[in-house]
Amino acid sequence: MNDQETQLTTLRETIRTSDYHYYVLNQPSISDFDYDQLLLKLTAMEKAWPNFASSDSPSQRFGSDQSSDFAEVKHTIPVLSLDKAYSVAEILTWVKRSSASLKAKSLAQDFSCILEEKIDGLSIVLYYEQGQLVRGVTRGNGEQGNDVSANVRTIREVPLRLSRPISGAFRGEVYLSKPDFQRLNSQQELSYANPRNLAGGTLRRIKSSEVAKVPLRIFIYEGFYQEAPQTHQLMLEDLKQLGFKTNPSTAVFSLPRQAEQLADEIKQRAAGRGHLDYEIDGLVFKINELELREPLGYTEHHPRWALAYKFDNPQGQSSLLAIDIQVGRSGRITPVARIEPVLVGGATIQNVTLHNQDYINALDLGIGDSIVVSRRGDVIPAIESVSEKKSSAAWQIPELCPSCASKLHKQGAHHFCLNFACPQRSLGRLIFFAGRDQMDIDGLGSESMQFLWQQGFVRDIPDLYTFDYQQLDAFAGWGQKKIVKLQNSLESSKQQSFARVLVSLGLSDLGPRMARLLINAGFLSMQSLFDLADRGQSSQLSSLHGLGEVTAQTLLDQLKEQRLRDMVARLRDCGLCFEQALAELASETLAAHGDPPLAFSGQTWCATGTFENFKPRSLALELIVKHGGTASEDLNKTVSHLLLGEKAGSKLAKAQAWDIAIVTESEFLKLVFEAGLSLDLSQA
Repeated sequence: MNDQETQLTTLRETIRTSDYHYYVLNQPSISDFDYDQLLLKLTAMEKAWPNFASSDSPSQRFGSDQSSDFAEVKHTIPVLSLDKAYSVAEILTWVKRSSASLKAKSLAQDFSCILEEKIDGLSIVLYYEQGQLVRGVTRGNGEQGNDVSANVRTIREVPLRLSRPISGAFRGEVYLSKPDFQRLNSQQELSYANPRNLAGGTLRRIKSSEVAKVPLRIFIYEGFYQEAPQTHQLMLEDLKQLGFKTNPSTAVFSLPRQAEQLADEIKQRAAGRGHLDYEIDGLVFKINELELREPLGYTEHHPRWALAYKFDNPQGQSSLLAIDIQVGRSGRITPVARIEPVLVGGATIQNVTLHNQDYINALDLGIGDSIVVSRRGDVIPAIESVSEKKSSAAWQIPELCPSCASKLHKQGAHHFCLNFACPQRSLGRLIFFAGRDQMDIDGLGSESMQFLWQQGFVRDIPDLYTFDYQQLDAFAGWGQKKIVKLQNSLESSKQQSFARVLVSLGLSDLGPRMARLLINAGFLSMQSLFDLADRGQSSQLSSLHGLGEVTAQTLLDQLKEQRLRDMVARLRDCGLCFEQALAELASETLAAHGDPPLAFSGQTWCATGTFENFKPRSLALELIVKHGGTASEDLNKTVSHLLLGEKAGSKLAKAQAWDIAIVTESEFLKLVFEAGLSLDLSQA
């Protein structure tokens, strides 16, 4: 390293240290004037010596005038939302349910829960490689988001380089402080309703140089990286050591022993939210022990080990004008209230979902009643109560479906139309199939689909691929350019993966996460799923991590239906993919890990007990996945090998009963070395 490079390296490190003291520790080490002088000096030196440019230099925070189109990027971690609670009773129910679930799995019933403030901002995921920030991605739909890396780099509280050369993903919330919002909003030509909207609008600006002028802030609250501490509380401390800004306003409770104390904590936090320098719209409760999270599992949309409590909401007075019925693609009936327009929390509310008959009965809600309306979580419209009863009785869901006149059936809390050919159900399936998160057919939005439906051109999903779209040339708004674009999009959709097609069929509970579970478990074709249904082996599905017995049986029942099989046959004839290409799986593994998937190809491994060389044991499973295998958290009959450590639990007996290959740690190391795989045990 020559003198010029040494000077630049030293100056950059001085500025990074100052940033850490100012933004993370809240303990400025130098004056603002001295800091500005250091930045000016750094900028001048980098212009003079461009050969020593660095992507993690503090000068990168000034932004650029180059445009960005915010490319979509797939997340490498699950970026799920949180289940919501609006009362202390719901929180306590979650605690009891979590304890019971852990008991059923023969795990500790006593656990701790960490409470965090729910920042009202924009969710972001920061990706680091060897300690360097490589990408910042918005949450998006949870599967993929927008790459806003250039804009994220302008946020002073985002470290461009971590204190340790680790690789991982880190979730956080970008926000704007209340004082900064008030100052900036007064300068805007178009005012924003709240800090969250201004922060979100800023982060999506085209030029990062404009973003750099706005003092965006960030709290990091979750990390996905090797050697993470064993509890969330310790992880937050480690994140701070890495250089991240974390919210210190947390609390830990021993559950279920201290469950009753949660009510007082929620009350105090709600009362004090107005004194904070930033907006919060609730609190987040998470299981503190990381090892207990996976056994509790996930739904398609949220983890079961976390829950968001939403604060009381602004309210308004209105009256109920009518109740309409919506029929979903699954046949579920949803009553929707049409109310006198009312302004609540800066938004005009005219329509409110009423969920089901039990919800309506609990409110004793009838047409003409005066009602109290809120926006739960400052977003979701809800009828909280009847302020003046003017109807004679609560409104009742009709006996017949408003779309097809079939008799409605109540299942659990909801009513359903069981007529698969119901017009509204059929239209709903078509709209879902073509949606952006499914087959992504450009030009077939809900309005275009309704037009095709009303004209009788399309009645079932395969019709989308067999209809002669040139007939649309005779209708207003359907020129050749639009028709050709739609035809090209339909043709392109035939290249969608088996997983995407499987989700797009609209089977109940079968979302992207379940599709991944099925494929990882070895169900690589639609026919393999049909064969499973014919055998009636629901246990083979319910044993998969994240799938319960009810969900497994529901899926099998749907797979047995002849109309589904007929539809799949027609779609296969149209050219859609109903098999997972092994070459595609191999290329995905290669792209993700950079090594050819040879040593553990076709094998599914599970681990139990403690290990001398793999701490945590997930390091061994990561090595298996890196070289072509599949890892399973739970032991089931799709597992081919059980990696056995000391103090093994019940998994050992199950593996012996199911004739699963049992491999000790020493035997595993021998396999690794004989295969010539690289293994750095110094990291364990």
